[in-house]
Amino acid sequence: MLPSCYCYLLSLCFALTSVASSVTSIPNGTSSADVVVTIKNGSYIGTHNSAFNQDFFLGIPYAQPPIDDLRFRVPQSLNSSWSIHTATEWPPFCVGYGRDNTGHEMSEDCLYLNIFRPCNNTSNSSSLPVAVWIHGGGLFMGGTDDRRYNLSFIIDNSVDMGKPMIGISLQYRLSGWGFLGGKEALEGGATNLGFRDQRLALHWIQENIDAFGGDPSKVTIWGESAGAQSVGAQFLAYNGRDDNLFRAGIAESGGPAVSFFPATLPGGYNSTTYQDVYDSLVSNTSCLSSLDSGSSLSCLRSLPFSDLNAALNTSADGYGPFVPIIDNDFIATYPSVQLSTGNFVRAPLLIGANTDEGTSFGINYGPNGTGVNSDEEWLDVLNSTNIASDSQTASTLSYLYPNIQGLGIPNLATWPWIIPPDSNFSSQLGSQFRRLTSYFGDTVVIAPRRATNQAWSTYSVPSYAYRFDVVVNGVPTCVGSTHFQEVAFVFNNLDGEGYAINPFGNMTADDNEKFVELSNLMSRSWVSFISDLDPNNHRIEAVNTTWPVYNATEGGGLGINMVFTVNVTQRSYIEWDSWRGEGIAFINENALEVYGL
Repeated sequence: MLPSCYCYLLSLCFALTSVASSVTSIPNGTSSADVVVTIKNGSYIGTHNSAFNQDFFLGIPYAQPPIDDLRFRVPQSLNSSWSIHTATEWPPFCVGYGRDNTGHEMSEDCLYLNIFRPCNNTSNSSSLPVAVWIHGGGLFMGGTDDRRYNLSFIIDNSVDMGKPMIGISLQYRLSGWGFLGGKEALEGGATNLGFRDQRLALHWIQENIDAFGGDPSKVTIWGESAGAQSVGAQFLAYNGRDDNLFRAGIAESGGPAVSFFPATLPGGYNSTTYQDVYDSLVSNTSCLSSLDSGSSLSCLRSLPFSDLNAALNTSADGYGPFVPIIDNDFIATYPSVQLSTGNFVRAPLLIGANTDEGTSFGINYGPNGTGVNSDEEWLDVLNSTNIASDSQTASTLSYLYPNIQGLGIPNLATWPWIIPPDSNFSSQLGSQFRRLTSYFGDTVVIAPRRATNQAWSTYSVPSYAYRFDVVVNGVPTCVGSTHFQEVAFVFNNLDGEGYAINPFGNMTADDNEKFVELSNLMSRSWVSFISDLDPNNHRIEAVNTTWPVYNATEGGGLGINMVFTVNVTQRSYIEWDSWRGEGIAFINENALEVYGL
């Protein structure tokens, strides 16, 4: 068991997802009937899918292609018109560097979105709510042509509930193509381009979705991991300016204040921290001579695609160090500052995390990436993340996150095994594995989630918090309920489309029934929130647990979570949001000073 768990964790850490995706094809049952919608620039021909009784419009551009002189520039609105364009083929992925992109066509010309609508419920006067899916992938990989993100299942649920909705998936520039840092990018207007792409797509939706039967005043933005980080970025954009682009948000394992930054490059949103990354990129191209001349960004814009792609693809830089930065424009200041001052879009938010998030984020630390086996190595890890330079901070964290396996993750109920100091597991992932993963899960995802709910409560904006607590099929118990695992449940992807191992497979009929019931509850709760701004109108009579609005005035500064699980009869229950309270409180209270957030 242990070697397979080890390999699984390494793979998980690299990809930040549980399994590889595969190329999407339009589901069986697609008819040859064309469907036509006319928008401001012209008409689109889509296709009708009889299996779901839905219309698909694939590969709709929302911006001019960011190529040639538009490379590394703010996305530009479409400036042409046409008679009829065909919208029946998936767009290529934006260029990225990770296994989510394996097997997919990639291109710089990638700023497209896809629209899915229930055909019996839509006309140009239907005014249906709209869910806009933003894919994850660490901001360095991913795309819409991914079968794990098949929106047809949840749209089908919305119809069955009598709450039909439209689904949209969009793409945005990734890695260095979309998130350059350093002074050249800052001065050249090339920062946070991936987030700016999303913003332009939301403007396109406002201008055109009514032609597809959607209501532009009922848009919910929704994402997981880096997609949830993107949702948070849109809530904070331009110092929280409300451009009326959405009325609500859903953030799964991410949000306004997540810490998805490489630990080897501490500094959070500080744009100057990433100068070395920019310099390294330029130095690996023929633009080296322009590095100190002030023309390096122009040189990068003029490089052949193959040369720039090779420079990114042959180094670790392509995977992580290209991150959001403060540019005094799209990102005005640190997220913790905006949350404390209330400078965010005051719109309802559904946000949550998984119990064992940290098993995805805390495993590649320690000597040679083999985990932590002593208190000295624990302190070395804190030092490597720019924390233990303050001995008092390191001491406090050591107290708040002690090496007590019963307090770490996965808990002993999920994984009933105490890690011996001389085991194979210890040599591969460290005897202090539970300590390390609980700390990093809290730092990266869970503490920012709690801070977000508390901020929404402080400013009397409704938010709903959840904890997903399921070990899915194919995931070892030593990994637990880790990052990404809720996605199949929310999408109601019961056949595991796109997954190497079906999350709902290989179990008894009774266990499968529990999984299916939970997926139906979660998917319908998401639809209810998208439709009504309240997740409780899911219309599952057997579930009578009410998911309360997060109210931090009732629990000494903490509200209530909904817990989604298969371990209780009703598949859900509520809890005080108080677990690991002291450690998470310390992280949030020191978000700016210690973590650069």
